[in-house]
Amino acid sequence: MARDEPVPARDEPLTASPAPAKAGPGALARQRRRASAVRFWQRYRTHRSGLFGLAALALFALVALTAPLTVGSDVQSVTGAPGRPMESPSLEFPLGTDQFGRSLFGLVVWGSRVSLLVGLLATVLSVAIGALIGITAGHFRGWFATVMMRITDWFLVMPTLVLAIALATVMSRSLGTIILAIGVTTWPTTARLVRAQTLAVESRPYIERAKALGGGHRHVMSRHVLPNVMPLVLAQTTLIISSSILAEATLAFLGLGDPTVVSWGGLLQDAREAGAVSAGKWWYLVPPGIAIAVVALSFTLCGRAVESVLNPKLGVAR
Repeated sequence: MARDEPVPARDEPLTASPAPAKAGPGALARQRRRASAVRFWQRYRTHRSGLFGLAALALFALVALTAPLTVGSDVQSVTGAPGRPMESPSLEFPLGTDQFGRSLFGLVVWGSRVSLLVGLLATVLSVAIGALIGITAGHFRGWFATVMMRITDWFLVMPTLVLAIALATVMSRSLGTIILAIGVTTWPTTARLVRAQTLAVESRPYIERAKALGGGHRHVMSRHVLPNVMPLVLAQTTLIISSSILAEATLAFLGLGDPTVVSWGGLLQDAREAGAVSAGKWWYLVPPGIAIAVVALSFTLCGRAVESVLNPKLGVAR
């Protein structure tokens, strides 16, 4: 060692290079969720039908969100309508007018808000009820599972539309009634599927280890069972939304919806009351009918693609 080089004192600690900080459990969980989302999208985008459905739904969602800016809320008013009753399509009214002279294009655009909202909320209610009953029945078993499954079987054999019509008839005519009627009558299929998945999950060894380490019912169901059934719940949600939108349109067409709001099913019901079918006013029926069909098809395509991604063994055609 050269004499001009400084010699460190013995009592002066040598500074070591800082060790890389370890990621905490929260950061690791977020990293894993991000990686799972990336893998999910990489598999989902290989399904052409799923991409078509997703693009169509994005377009409808954009139309529904921007309806107050594009057509305005005054399009629903029956007073001071700009056109003549049931006028054929023209440059001023691309889809014609209804029985009050209102623009059908504006009504279809505004009705997308109600139809999509009712379909989404009714599906959330239906899936929540089905998942809750399915997880609890699969976890506790015994007499509780027997009672829950018999109730589920009763709802399965009863016609869903008849039950929804009965509920909508005895209750007030409002959007909340429609959401409740659809939600409480379409959950049995979800409950059956979730219970079967719960039984499969609880037969795995790590569930026994969790119980042996002191994990209670709430811990097992929320930390172990629920994350494993969520992919099935997600796929079931995308499939039920289309049925909920069709059910809302059916109830509104039968005159059981809220008469103060504009929806696609309500437009069809107005066209029936105005005699558009016998008068040959096809433009009064076709636009809302096509909108209902396209949205229902789009949700179905997305649901099939999600189901195929989460369970590749199904072999759903792309």
